[in-house]
Amino acid sequence: MKTLLLASTALVATAGIAAAEVKITGYAEIGIIGGDKYATDSWHTDIDVTFSMTGESDGGLAFGASIDLDEADDSAAGGSLAFGNMTQGGETYFLSYGALRLDMGDTDGAFDAAMQEVNLAGASIADDETSHAGFNGNAGLDGTFDGQIARVSYSASGFTAGISAEIDDTGVMDPVWGLGAAYTADMGGTSVTVGVGYQTQEDTGDLIGISAKASFAGGFSAGVNFSEMDYDAAGLENQTHMAIGVGYSMDALSIGLNYGVYNDHAGVDGDEDSGFGLAATYDLGGGLAAHFGYGNSTMENAGVETDSDSYSLGLSMSF
Repeated sequence: MKTLLLASTALVATAGIAAAEVKITGYAEIGIIGGDKYATDSWHTDIDVTFSMTGESDGGLAFGASIDLDEADDSAAGGSLAFGNMTQGGETYFLSYGALRLDMGDTDGAFDAAMQEVNLAGASIADDETSHAGFNGNAGLDGTFDGQIARVSYSASGFTAGISAEIDDTGVMDPVWGLGAAYTADMGGTSVTVGVGYQTQEDTGDLIGISAKASFAGGFSAGVNFSEMDYDAAGLENQTHMAIGVGYSMDALSIGLNYGVYNDHAGVDGDEDSGFGLAATYDLGGGLAAHFGYGNSTMENAGVETDSDSYSLGLSMSF
């Protein structure tokens, strides 16, 4: 992605912040979306601008912040969430020194950061491949409260481990605690990543997960993940989720296919939600790309089966 570097006297006039840098990146989409998921086929447009700021202290402590402007304002909530000190809205912050790093704000919990997802190649303008009923982005209990997360991680020699917390600002409920670890190894030209995670919130329950992803020679990739949610509420079953995905990338073309299924969804005995998603991207060069996506969902709730699908076709522009 191309970046625009902004230099100003405020950044260069003081020796103590000589290493500071501000970048602006942009992304836009146009196209058409449709399927049972929507009332009618319609045009799709979206635009996103991200400001990223980085610096380094005299002692070698790296720091930075970013804000994603398409998530920064929530009019329904009465104004911008990103600039409130007790809310999140697309902003992130970090401090790092050597192998240690602190991330805060609208960031992944330790469970999500360690677990591997199964949308491995290609992307659609409407996220059809990740919005079907069987997809799990591994967020788990993240977002139980205001979405502000703090995660401390340690990374060295392909290994990363982290711990995270999301706090109830009202002080009524216990925090969401997360643990996660991932290891990446090169096995004869095949890159394999294994991730495991755990989350808990006293009033909700416990979540465990394991995942694996492999990138093979020739542009092929494959991944699987499994998780189980043990609810504390009386009468709820343990929800399990399983997913598998494959991908192929060569030259300008990337194609990905994934399938997932929830058993005893949301802890309801017998409810099953499943689905699959397909995405294809063709890089036209210069930041322009063509996209196609399709998603299909099947939801069995209280013995009633409901099916729906969605598709999208369009172009993305990266600046």
